Amino acid sequence: MEPFRLRHLFARTLRASLASPLVLAGCGIVDLTDYSAPACEDGLLTVTGLNPAVPTDFVQLRYFHTYFYPTEEPTQRPNARGSSGTACASASQPAACQSALDALTTKNGFLRSCGIDACTNYFLATTRGDDVAAIDTLEGLRSFLGTIDTAQEAALLAFAQGYYLSCNNLERGAVRADADGGFHVITTTGHACGAGSNVTRHILSVSPSGDVREESSKIIERGNPGCAIGRRPQGLRATDGVACAEALGRHFAAAAHLEAASIQAFLRLREELALHGADEALQDAALASALEEVMHTQLSTRLAHRFGATPPRPEVETLPLRSLFEVALDNAVEGCTRETYGALVAHHQALHARDEQVRGAMARIAEDETRHAELSWAIDRWAHARLSESERTALREARRAAVAALRAEVATPPDADLVTEAGMPTPEVAAALLASLEQSLWA
Repeated sequence: MEPFRLRHLFARTLRASLASPLVLAGCGIVDLTDYSAPACEDGLLTVTGLNPAVPTDFVQLRYFHTYFYPTEEPTQRPNARGSSGTACASASQPAACQSALDALTTKNGFLRSCGIDACTNYFLATTRGDDVAAIDTLEGLRSFLGTIDTAQEAALLAFAQGYYLSCNNLERGAVRADADGGFHVITTTGHACGAGSNVTRHILSVSPSGDVREESSKIIERGNPGCAIGRRPQGLRATDGVACAEALGRHFAAAAHLEAASIQAFLRLREELALHGADEALQDAALASALEEVMHTQLSTRLAHRFGATPPRPEVETLPLRSLFEVALDNAVEGCTRETYGALVAHHQALHARDEQVRGAMARIAEDETRHAELSWAIDRWAHARLSESERTALREARRAAVAALRAEVATPPDADLVTEAGMPTPEVAAALLASLEQSLWA
């Protein structure tokens, strides 16, 4: 590929995408009769509608991050996400009660999810008279709620056990009261960021005593490769998903997980390039790419934390260095196909994301990922001259299969918030982006 041809192709493709409508669509079919959305605030479940066993003056949902490594602010104040009642309403010393509430924190959470650099912990802050308390264990939450007799209690209990409820899509987050006094709750687990990932919808039954039972589950969304803009190393183990009710949190946490994994991919690539005699320019570019992926991990992690999520820590199996053909084959799939498409999607997000912070982060990431894609094509040219004709044919077939897999993966609509706030392309736009690359680059 000629230098800068990739950037020119991206610019031409993106000019066409600016005129493309952002059509939102749902996915999956489920009977939503009598279901209603849970109460939410700022994209996260709120505590309005709870009927605790012992009445309180005030309840607030809080979360905080605990970091594995030293930071400038080792103790972070909890973030408040929704409240009900009036703080310290019946306190004999309101000022002292309010001061205790403001300072209230804990080291635990009834839901705790750990990832790359931190754990996210959710707990309830409550006041009753002069008592200020933190509800920070699952058993403590069950005791606090008592009989599950409201829809919001059923939703909160499901969330506390690792299921996630959308606030704007009934097919991914809804509650229905049953005739026997219990509830049915529609939830999801997992994320759709990168090949091999998926979102699974679960329909739960929640009894008045608080027993949560899974009645059915179904995969409703396959991993969108557009957010996997870094290289995936061989031996990357699958994750169990991200503990966050908000689609934006899950998306950026999954993206940060993949960006962190790509650091190892580029470091290993540099070793393999040196092993097979590549010139120092290619080796240095692979090292520079690894360093840039560190920054991408930080950017994506900050966005994940902003939306209440913690990126899962990548686990990569240690494998021996590969033959030149194996390196070239992986590069054809991960670099010339997926990483190239991912870089184009990052540019699309920088143009279309409504959220200003997301636009800024994606603009920086898109520039770096375009250089990474250019490196992939440079490695492809270097390797081709050293491979046999049968090996070059195998590379073309692998790239053709990777493009077909991409086409199938982008056909599933992303969550509406990912389209509007994060600028992810709809299936229609994604198909157009792929068609442009296929015609001009992958033919």
